[in-house]
Amino acid sequence: MRQFFEPGKESVFQLFSNAHLLTLAAFLITIILLFLFRKPLRTTKINRVSRVGLFLILIISELSLQAWLWWSGYWGYQYSLPLHLSSISLILSAILLLTKRYALFEFTYFVGVGSALQAMLTPDISLYTFPHYRYIHFFISHGGTVIANLFMVFVEGYKPTGRSIWRAFLWLNAYTVIIFIVNYLIEGNYMYISEKPVNPSLIDYLGPWPWYILSLEGIAFITFLILYLPFWVISKMESKRALPSDSR
Repeated sequence: MRQFFEPGKESVFQLFSNAHLLTLAAFLITIILLFLFRKPLRTTKINRVSRVGLFLILIISELSLQAWLWWSGYWGYQYSLPLHLSSISLILSAILLLTKRYALFEFTYFVGVGSALQAMLTPDISLYTFPHYRYIHFFISHGGTVIANLFMVFVEGYKPTGRSIWRAFLWLNAYTVIIFIVNYLIEGNYMYISEKPVNPSLIDYLGPWPWYILSLEGIAFITFLILYLPFWVISKMESKRALPSDSR
């Protein structure tokens, strides 16, 4: 148990190690099962239990992180508040599961899923690997955000539109401005918009501050387009099938 919770450097995370690849494989299998069992999950009782269960997993994961940071002596208002995109997306995704508000889905699908997938592929947890708590929490919280939004897609039938991309991008930039002000007031670095993260990351290749912020904007928008692409393709295919044969 001590090894599970204790802060330390005895087990360093390695990108695409066996543990990392197996975790990603388990995550992919969960998505496939979610898609295959989408019809039973629409049953009223099962649907409610599933949504509440996912809600509790997301909220407990965030609360447990705050508790661990406090217990380990790492907690600080300058860097531990749930203001990073991963935390705010997790919280909003949890609320989405209960409220089913489409406006929340537009934000959490693009911002939450986009940032979570990138984080899972290149995790910023260099000091912790399986079976440490931080490793397990990282993938449950990020993976849970993706699963919550895909639940709304596969089970509830939610679909983003082209306008959803712009609305999500607008809200993302509005939130970034707010966080920039917060960082200035408390000398923090939420969303890494005040300076680059200490650990090596993609941001290291995007130029100096503040220019890497513009690069991140471009990456975010491209990510939004990629996430929308399957819905665009399906929409085009359905439109073609709906046309009368003599109008083709």
